[in-house]
Amino acid sequence: MSIRTRIAALAAASAMGLLATVSAHAEGTLSIYAWADSISPDMVAKFEKETGIKVTVDAFSSNEDLLTKLQAGSSGYDIVTPSQHFVKIMVDSGLLEDIGASSMPAFQQILPEWQKQWWDPTGNYSVPLAFGNAGFTVNRDLYNGPVDSWKVYFEPSAELKGKIASLAQPDEVIPAAENYLGIPYCSEDPKEMKRVLDLLQAQKPFVAAYSSDNIENRVGSGEVAMHFWWDGNTMRLRRNDKANVEYAMPKEGLVGWLDSYVVPKGAANLENAQKFINFMTQLDNATEQYNYYGHSSPVKVDHDKALYNKENAPELFPTVPVKMGQACSPAAQELVTKVWTQLLQ
Repeated sequence: MSIRTRIAALAAASAMGLLATVSAHAEGTLSIYAWADSISPDMVAKFEKETGIKVTVDAFSSNEDLLTKLQAGSSGYDIVTPSQHFVKIMVDSGLLEDIGASSMPAFQQILPEWQKQWWDPTGNYSVPLAFGNAGFTVNRDLYNGPVDSWKVYFEPSAELKGKIASLAQPDEVIPAAENYLGIPYCSEDPKEMKRVLDLLQAQKPFVAAYSSDNIENRVGSGEVAMHFWWDGNTMRLRRNDKANVEYAMPKEGLVGWLDSYVVPKGAANLENAQKFINFMTQLDNATEQYNYYGHSSPVKVDHDKALYNKENAPELFPTVPVKMGQACSPAAQELVTKVWTQLLQ
């Protein structure tokens, strides 16, 4: 090989290395912090294959934990998935990036009723992921009675002592108690919140655990007869594990939620986050995500390929009122915190 040929070969090799470096940088990474088991692993793998972007997914089990992490700063995450009232709190607190969501392709896939809702009225910060409601699930091997009122759960019969479980955080439990008592969400009236506290304290001797983890095993195995839980989770336990469980439809109403994709302030991979959100809302991908997660979809899905309907997944089609959780004022939130702290003392 001549000197000139060798130099040309070295230059070509150097250029190839530079191109590889640029390509790797362009592909990059994406770090997601989402509700446990909420993002389809198959969709993550498909996104990685199509884009070359390496994705990591970590899990949280409460909006409160997620908010605390973002408030601490430098979370290291590019996408997180809070519920609607926490989206508002995060927007108002300057914790989220303006991703121009309403001008993204993903926005065109959102069902009209979920576009520019009160938690993100400009449509700049969030794209919906899933929606549903919180109520309570019963193991029918242990409890045969009616499940048409929150009274069954909050004022249980003697046979249920030590056989009820709640969540670890007040975010949905207290609104459910307010539904039962006829108290508006986010009340700033100490007397009304004292009624909530009294109800929960009277229930406490019946409660085996205040936990948001391992719920499917706790209720499915019969460790408890009733558990505060969510619609789609109950449906998956019943369908996939053939568990003899039923999701209650209390006449006083269920607590609604909607989780969204948002990007924390200062996220390192904003463009990759937008790519992932657009990818997940494409019709076929959204359908696969819906079939995996088993909660209702606020974006368009292919109903010919969707697995769930009123006949085989009644949990997803409530027959009672559903009232969305609200973002409370500081005064109301202080009362919620006080009630929960006193309850768990």
